[in-house]
Amino acid sequence: MNSFDFLKKHAPRWIVLGIDLLISIFSIFLAFLLINNFNFPSTNNLALIIGFVITIRFISFIITRTYAGIVRYTSTRDTIKISFVILSGSIIFLGLNVVGKITAEQYIIPNSVIIIDFLITTFLMTFSRLVYKALYAQIINYTKPKIHVVIFGSDDAAINAAVSLENDMDAKCEIVAFIDNEFTSRGKNLDGKPVYPLDKLTEILEINNISHLIFAKDNIPREIKQEVVDICTNYYVKVLNTPKATEWINGELSFSQLKKIKIEDLLERPPINLDKASISKDIKGKTVLVTGAAGSIGSEIVRQLTSFNPENIIVFDQAESPLYELELELKEEKQFFDYQIIIGDMTDKNRSERIFKKYRPDIVYHAAAYKHVPMMENNPSEAVRNNIYGTKLMADLSVKYGVKKFVMVSTDKAVNPTNVMGASKRIAEIYTQSLNQDKNYKTKFVTTRFGNVLGSNGSVIPRFKKQIEAGGPITVTHPKITRFFMTIPEACSLVLEAGSFGKGGEIFIFDMGKSVKIVDLAKKMVNLSGLKLGKDIHIEFTGLRPGEKLYEELLADKENTMPTHHKQIMIAK
Repeated sequence: MNSFDFLKKHAPRWIVLGIDLLISIFSIFLAFLLINNFNFPSTNNLALIIGFVITIRFISFIITRTYAGIVRYTSTRDTIKISFVILSGSIIFLGLNVVGKITAEQYIIPNSVIIIDFLITTFLMTFSRLVYKALYAQIINYTKPKIHVVIFGSDDAAINAAVSLENDMDAKCEIVAFIDNEFTSRGKNLDGKPVYPLDKLTEILEINNISHLIFAKDNIPREIKQEVVDICTNYYVKVLNTPKATEWINGELSFSQLKKIKIEDLLERPPINLDKASISKDIKGKTVLVTGAAGSIGSEIVRQLTSFNPENIIVFDQAESPLYELELELKEEKQFFDYQIIIGDMTDKNRSERIFKKYRPDIVYHAAAYKHVPMMENNPSEAVRNNIYGTKLMADLSVKYGVKKFVMVSTDKAVNPTNVMGASKRIAEIYTQSLNQDKNYKTKFVTTRFGNVLGSNGSVIPRFKKQIEAGGPITVTHPKITRFFMTIPEACSLVLEAGSFGKGGEIFIFDMGKSVKIVDLAKKMVNLSGLKLGKDIHIEFTGLRPGEKLYEELLADKENTMPTHHKQIMIAK
């Protein structure tokens, strides 16, 4: 261990306290000199006054522990704290002056000296820490290789990110340039660094040894983000996201806080504009039952329902641990308490009927289902019991207990089904639709149908992530297989929207965008991980699994669609 490492780890706090007290002595003495035009003060009580000031400063430093912070990590918050502590001491001096004026008709310390002392002490205590921080950064980073960085963005957030990263002592960042898709002028500079339009990115990466590109701009169009990532991965440049400014530690950004861009970020679409008034009218003050509430879709439906002020949410599932996690989230994060956690199997008729009889739900969101195609191929009886009988039981109980609306969450695999899971969901669709034919039933049955959701339990993206972390290989069933993808919040928002304006009997189809080639998805995830395909990790093709399609469909052959008020929701007709 060299001497600098020893100082870095073992520099005692009393040294910092001692320096602060020396600054306080120098400041009060300099304040008197300034007041006396740099003539030595003539007052006989100078030593007594300085002793009194140092005593007050010492006590305030001890109480507030201004010396206890790690100086090399001094932040804006530390500067504010120092200013407040010095100001508090100066206010005490002014207060004692008032007392002295009343009792002895003279000031203990001239008010002008107190004001000048406050300014000098605050400046020097802050400046000394910043100097130490800068010196520390130069020494500790002297032998570190530089991280050459390009910042995407040219607004205040991008500039703040650039300044914070260059001041980060744990990483030796050098900002090479700023890139912005909305920037067209050339020859401009920000914080002394050039700003370029997007079409210059390739040239910058070719000329400079760039290791990272950092997105420091909000609301970047998905197509632009996709283009930037594609260019960067071709040059093996890592792409990172800055967290929101409110999440910066002590108001400053460090390199360690940057987040790797995820494949989900590239597949997301613009936020959905919901008719919140219509959904709220449908949900507010109602008792809502969510089946499969511990699953990916069911739990997100529960989360989104909390913002529409239901009277009660019946959270129904048989998975104990996920239900417990959801309950903690509702209490601690959502601060929502109008719910009932019900553990049970929806195919248990007695248990399910007791729930309907006791809580009398107004609306049912039926998200419970077995959904894994290969698992259901090997266990067809369970697909029939859960997906068909379970749905039938929930629908029948909804009719029996006067539920106003039953919203079924279905799947694109129910279209022209080639597997047991898809066939079971299609049968469930047909049954719930048939119940709309009886005019005596109060319940309106609505079906929502969409494809794969990003990050759901058992979906391809979490599986690829685990395989990449394990060093591969990544397994893809077929080089031509494609799938539609949608984020979980997006899918659930559309479920609530469709459910709110459904009149009964509709199958609502969600706009899933373009289908994605799974092998391309795998390649992009490898590139985002900073690995080289074929060298660091391999892709293996395992062949289609039983019942698996190459291409998913959203509509049956003889179906067409009708538009709705929402451009991302259609009705299969």
